[in-house]
Order: sequence, then structure tokens, then C-alpha cells
Amino acid sequence: MKKIKTSYLILYVFLMLLPLILTLAALPHLPEEIPAHYGFSGQVDRWGSKYEALIFPVITICFGALMALIARLAAHQEKSGTNNLRTCVISGLLGLALFNAMNLFFLYTAFAQTENLNALALDIYQIMFLLLGLTLLVLGNIMPKVRMNSLVGLRTKWSMKNEQVWKKCQRFGGISLMITGILTILVSLLTGGILCFILSPTLILGDCGLCVWYSRRAAEE
Repeated sequence: MKKIKTSYLILYVFLMLLPLILTLAALPHLPEEIPAHYGFSGQVDRWGSKYEALIFPVITICFGALMALIARLAAHQEKSGTNNLRTCVISGLLGLALFNAMNLFFLYTAFAQTENLNALALDIYQIMFLLLGLTLLVLGNIMPKVRMNSLVGLRTKWSMKNEQVWKKCQRFGGISLMITGILTILVSLLTGGILCFILSPTLILGDCGLCVWYSRRAAEE
């Protein structure tokens, strides 16, 4: 496997394990019963054992391991250079940073035994989609550098037609992803709650559909 900087590897492992470390440190101080699930209204609809706080850190570790595996496989499909590897590592780091922010929020609501998210000064949907929008901006910027592979980038049966079509699709996908990132950030700043939760994924799904359409058009040109 092509090499990556040791500093990136250390940061990657640190972000992958940090939620578990923080949760284990907080566990003795958590109430025995914590909010385990919130409904769309923001009201807690299920309480659970404090040990359920360990679920999200485990999911974070699984995500990090999956992204590392994808990075390894994508790197093998690149004939020269480390563009695919770098893209996967950066994507993994951004995803892990988002997971860490969410874990801190969950620990806070567990400590406070928050019954209604709407009572908090911070809106979880605004925070989550603001961070996601920033992530999309970064990913859109590096997407055109991805070399042809079957794991990362704008991959459809049309974009895989040849190298020229692939490059066109990644360039288009990068631009559309950055635009979607900007729109997602604006939505998270101008709305909140359920409206933010509905509009932001709608933008992302719309972008996915647009990219698939373009890949077919590019292949037919």
C-alpha cells in the first residue's frame, strides 16, 4: 500500500479512538438512565442504560476501519501517485471529525438528561448539517484529483467508460458537490429543526441524481 504521512495516520487513529476514550472516562459520572432516542419533534421517546453511550463510539471505530480499508483498496487501483489514497484519508478524517462532534453532543445531552432538544441553545440539526456542508466543500475540491477506480469518486457504469469520461465526471461532481456544500451551509444557518433536517438531505440527494444524469450524458457525447 502506498505510504501516507505519519502525522495523518496518527490523527486518523486519534479521531477514531477519541469518542471511545471520552465516553469511557465519562461513563462513571453519567446518570444510570440517559436519553437513548429522540423523535422528530426533539422530544426524548426512549430512555436507556448509560452503557448505550458506548454504541456511537463503536460505530465511529467501525467507520474509521471501513474508510481505511477503502483507502487501501482504492490505492491499489491507482497505477501511480497517491491521489486516491489521499482522498480516502481526507474523507475519513472529515467523517471522523463529524462523528467526534456528534459524540460530544450526545454526551452533553446524556449528562444533562435533556428531555427536549428544542430547549437547548444549540440546534443539533444546524450543527450537523453545517459541519456536513463544510465537509462537502472540501470533498468537492479534491474530487477532480481522484483517479479511475471502483470505490471512490463519481462512479457509475457511464463514468467508468474511459479515462476521459471519468475526468469529466469527477470535475463536474466536484463543482456540484461544492455548490451543494454551500447551499447546505446556508440552509443550516437560515433554518433549523425539522426543516433543516428535511432540506439538507434533499439537496444532497438532488446532487446525487444530477451527477448520475451528467455521467450518462458525458458517456454518450
